[in-house]
Amino acid sequence: MTGDRAGLDVYQGLVRTGFRIFAKRIRMHAYWQVFVNSFTGYAAYLWNEVLHPHWGNYFYWLIAISLVVYALELIFPWRRNQPAIREDFWLDTFYMFFNFFLFGLVGYAALSNVVVQAFNDLLAGAFGIRNLVAVNVAMLPHWVQLLILFLARDFIQWNVHRLLHRVPWLWEVHKVHHSVRQMGYAAHLRYHFMETIVYRSIEYLPLAMIGFGIQDFILVHLFTIVIGHLNHANIYLPLGPLKYLFNSPQMHIWHHAKDLPPGRYGINYGLTLSVWDYLFGTAWIPRDGRDIALGFEEVDRYPHGFFSQMLKPFRKT
Repeated sequence: MTGDRAGLDVYQGLVRTGFRIFAKRIRMHAYWQVFVNSFTGYAAYLWNEVLHPHWGNYFYWLIAISLVVYALELIFPWRRNQPAIREDFWLDTFYMFFNFFLFGLVGYAALSNVVVQAFNDLLAGAFGIRNLVAVNVAMLPHWVQLLILFLARDFIQWNVHRLLHRVPWLWEVHKVHHSVRQMGYAAHLRYHFMETIVYRSIEYLPLAMIGFGIQDFILVHLFTIVIGHLNHANIYLPLGPLKYLFNSPQMHIWHHAKDLPPGRYGINYGLTLSVWDYLFGTAWIPRDGRDIALGFEEVDRYPHGFFSQMLKPFRKT
């Protein structure tokens, strides 16, 4: 009887193991389908946006905003000795479309959908949590939801930006953005694809817990693109008292300064708002920074090709 019981236990253990393997394979297949469907779906969406311009079209809004800010650079240049087609102009233009659309909209969106699905499955299976919303703002007016989203997201991004300067490997990734030696609007979206992963991964949980009830955040996106383009543009933009609220080219140029204050990993971390830097003591504008050297210590030896810059952080590690 003892032998029969042991044999039964072994048999039941094998059956349970088999079911677990089978279920795991089904789940992996489901995740793969989520990835494929998301990838093809977002690719089709992007292609449709290119072929069919409309007022809510991110693709043509990015082009329009870029052309307007570039025209301001040509008409009102702050650094007059900087050429109109500055160093790495076309490389930065490619970065804009790669990061904003090819990777950000299609590749990362598909991958993140898989991770979100797996994360939700984990919460549901291990803890019985099927709804992450802790603060539901869906019943608030549309403009209030947008304002909360904008402030929460900008503060999270300010903290992530600090991490990019403080964590050694993240700084190697962030160097791609700081390798710009002549500032222009397109430098705004010149960054390593790993930054998208870092920013969006850290943003996901707190923004999901707020429970936004609207799907269309185009106003927030377009507003931050405009401010980001202006902050990197070769223009002078006096803001007066608003400088304590919004970032500006005169403030952000010091974030890209080659020579930082002693003991500082970075300064002026704000992406859209400057208020966080003034509140937490990271604001630094010692003088007019129009002609200061940009980059970092070894920037003159940093590669200028897209693929070499993508590989550089991994080779450094």
